[in-house]
Amino acid sequence: MTGTNGNGGKRGFAAMDPARQREIASQGGRAAHRSGNAHQFTSEEAREAGRKGGQASHNGRSGKAS
Repeated sequence: MTGTNGNGGKRGFAAMDPARQREIASQGGRAAHRSGNAHQFTSEEAREAGRKGGQASHNGRSGKAS
């Protein structure tokens, strides 16, 4: 559904300029680190996340034309 305001029907955060979105998101990340609530991956966690991502990517390919 597209709106008449020229932003393709997007509202709120989605309607913002991408640069402004990044700015707001980075502020949240910095605040989380300052308060000690930000998760910091260990090398083992990062390895496991990469393995799962590779599996999900690989499993999504059936090799068959649909």
